[in-house]
Amino acid sequence: EIRPDALIISDPGVFAIARRVLPDMELHISTQANNTNYETYRFWYRLGAKRVVTARELSLEEIREIREHIPEDMEIETFIHGAMCISYSGRCLLSNYFTGRDSNRGACAQVCRWEFSLKEKNRPDEAFDIAEDEQGTYIMNSKDLCLLDHLPDLIKSGVKSLKIEGRMKSVHYVATVVSVYRKAIDAYLRDPEHFSVLPEWQEELLKISHRPYTTGFFEHRPEADGQVYTTSSYEQTADFVGLVNDYDAASGRVTLEQRNNVKEGETLEILTPGGTVFPWTLSDMEDETGTPIAAAPHAQMIFTAVGDARMEPYSLVRRLKKA
Repeated sequence: EIRPDALIISDPGVFAIARRVLPDMELHISTQANNTNYETYRFWYRLGAKRVVTARELSLEEIREIREHIPEDMEIETFIHGAMCISYSGRCLLSNYFTGRDSNRGACAQVCRWEFSLKEKNRPDEAFDIAEDEQGTYIMNSKDLCLLDHLPDLIKSGVKSLKIEGRMKSVHYVATVVSVYRKAIDAYLRDPEHFSVLPEWQEELLKISHRPYTTGFFEHRPEADGQVYTTSSYEQTADFVGLVNDYDAASGRVTLEQRNNVKEGETLEILTPGGTVFPWTLSDMEDETGTPIAAAPHAQMIFTAVGDARMEPYSLVRRLKKA
């Protein structure tokens, strides 16, 4: 009834059912099917798959090799940004075991980010650190993937779709990252010869909640200290404080939905759906009844303020953190 653009599948049985029930539906193969070589791609192509997502463990050279050995009309999708899974191509049961949240059906609790230690059979009450620094032990904890600087290489390699990992992420995270890569892709396609990554794009990717960035396996096998992150904390240079619901041109007021405590007089930043970023000062706040207020402290509280004509619905409102 919904008619999505495609179904993304990893299980061969589900794939067979989809082919039978929805013969005209485009089918894609998930990274969880461990797609590491061109024979795997050919196998799925013969069964009717249109696109296959690469395993996260592949390098640029391996992706190029796959492209050279598969049918021209078969598409490759590959990860370009987001959390890296410690388990091989996302096949993991840690989240299920520890929290009951299914790691392979969109609810991963990222248990691999937790701090672990070893216990010896004859000393059940004593925990031993595996490898330690002043922050503790995080043997399965990875930095986040960011391939913005390698965008031209990916496009020239023949990759059809760039995949952003957004599982369990906020609207602020998804909107910011997608906006950056959309701008970068469009800039490259307009003028490949003179393309360069702009500093403001890199700054945008620091505003969201993230771990330090890495290129993962893209260039080579990571060094021992190149991908492991020795703390469970995240970092970001901006807080998401509100979402624009509506702008009334007649009154010049904007209606917002609060996402974080925000006060009158604060200088904030707006990210529009079209990718424009500009500063804005919050002033003349009123609640839904029109009563003046000095702050919006309640979760998802609706309030209005003097707006800006550029503040179209779904624009994000952010507070930049002080350096």
